[in-house]
Amino acid sequence: MKISNVVVAGGGVLGSQIAFQIAYKGFHMTVWLRSEASIDRARPKFERLKGIYLSTLEAMKTNPAAYCRGLAPSPDLTADQIDELKAQVEQAFNGIEYTTSYEEAAKDADLVIESIAENPQDKIAFYTELAKHLPERTIVVTNSSTMLPSTFAEYTGRPGQYLALHFANEIWRNNTAEIMGHPGTDPAAYDTVVEFAEEIGMIPLKLKKEQPGYILNSMLVPFLSAAEALLATDVADVETIDKTWMLATGAPLGPFRILDIVGLTTAYNIGALDPRAKDPNTVQGKIAAMLKRYIDEGKTGINAGEGFYTYK
Repeated sequence: MKISNVVVAGGGVLGSQIAFQIAYKGFHMTVWLRSEASIDRARPKFERLKGIYLSTLEAMKTNPAAYCRGLAPSPDLTADQIDELKAQVEQAFNGIEYTTSYEEAAKDADLVIESIAENPQDKIAFYTELAKHLPERTIVVTNSSTMLPSTFAEYTGRPGQYLALHFANEIWRNNTAEIMGHPGTDPAAYDTVVEFAEEIGMIPLKLKKEQPGYILNSMLVPFLSAAEALLATDVADVETIDKTWMLATGAPLGPFRILDIVGLTTAYNIGALDPRAKDPNTVQGKIAAMLKRYIDEGKTGINAGEGFYTYK
């Protein structure tokens, strides 16, 4: 099946990035959000992404180090070719449609990418309602950071056409797409998603079986959790923990800079899946309480202008 019309459900940190990248690559893009207020909150994220894409492409004219794999297949582009890509950015931004209607979003969808909060009940409610409106041909994928597609397959109304497609943050630079089916996924649907990932400038990473956290988050989540534990138990402060990691490994970012990019709400939702997070005396409970304080103060990460660090 040829994918042309794509719906992204959710306008958070990754949802907005996924939608913008797909629109940039020339697909018809509809973003489904729960309410008009959610649309208003999402629009600044798309404004920010437009600015990032345009400034990065402009920098590529004179600085080879500015090249991002998701923006162009090669760093060897003329200024005129880069200007054509900048025009694509403008077209992408202006062409994205927003809706709160399940029916409007689903009616022509070839592919739906679910990127809503890491909350099982929210995902089940979304899939159950969406299934009432989808054409038979539509493939549905989840961008869940940690949850298995087999958990939700029956609620989609099309378990054979359901699987996981997981992106890394800063999708234009870190252009990976982890593709993971469940035991009932139709191989044809899997192959279609692999092809689509390539078409939007991603490098498909094919998993052979279900794995909580896929490949990336199976490594990343324990790393970030270890850093959160050091802070929540007063072992060291944010800057010292980040500095330790960066100086000792040569990494460009420490764990708390990464958490700000991921978004503290996502980190909180992932941590809340652990039953131990309900006990304030456990390390997990202390991490949850710490993240909740930041979130309640509006310090949810880089998109909010402040998280563990200030970006204003």
